[in-house]
Amino acid sequence: MSYSIAFSGKGGVGKTTLAALAVRALTEAGKTPVLAIDADPNSCLDAQLGVEVTSTIGSARETVREEAEEAKISKQELLRMKIAQGLVESKGFDLIAMGRPEGAGCYCYANNVLKEAIRELSGQYPYVVLDNEAGLENLSRRIVQEVDVLILVSDAGGAGLRTLCRLYDLANEMGVKYKKLALAINRTRDGKLPPGARDVEAYTKASAVVALPYDEEIAKSAEESVSAWHISENNPVYAAIKQLVNG
Repeated sequence: MSYSIAFSGKGGVGKTTLAALAVRALTEAGKTPVLAIDADPNSCLDAQLGVEVTSTIGSARETVREEAEEAKISKQELLRMKIAQGLVESKGFDLIAMGRPEGAGCYCYANNVLKEAIRELSGQYPYVVLDNEAGLENLSRRIVQEVDVLILVSDAGGAGLRTLCRLYDLANEMGVKYKKLALAINRTRDGKLPPGARDVEAYTKASAVVALPYDEEIAKSAEESVSAWHISENNPVYAAIKQLVNG
């Protein structure tokens, strides 16, 4: 049975950086192998993890369409093979990315494929970290059905805190199941919870609420796509994420 951690939040709040730090925290704690899943069509988790994705589920979908007539196996089996080939292997973790479907139309088919891939792949890994698509759509599309820890990420502003409540409501409306809910409030002043944070904690019944300080090293690493493995061991944000994911 896999232990799964999912990050969700609006764009620009540092969600992907935190997901990458979570992968590092697990691997350094010896909790391996980890399956890192980039469920954002605008994939960038690979850069944060110091690897490069060359094939995504979206591109696999298009390849299967083109090769279906020549293939001597079913589309589903061919797609499984393409997805397996798209896994990026690294020390302690593997990465799979949704990518952006190249054909016209919505992401519905790609989302269904991703859900199936997550179901199959997750059973092969003891730990899973999922970086969801920015915004609220990722939960409404129900890519994730059940996780051990759901971490909702926001910035420290009032609008960000309200978004946490909206994400909580939407997750419950969509039937997303989780054993533990945590709130990660990013870029706070001096690492202190902003006004209203305790109210959000009470509203969401979160098991943990973490105030992550604004940090120059983290900000620079995000701007320059520096790998999470280059963040200082004693960085306060990394220390908080280690505590959050490892307990």
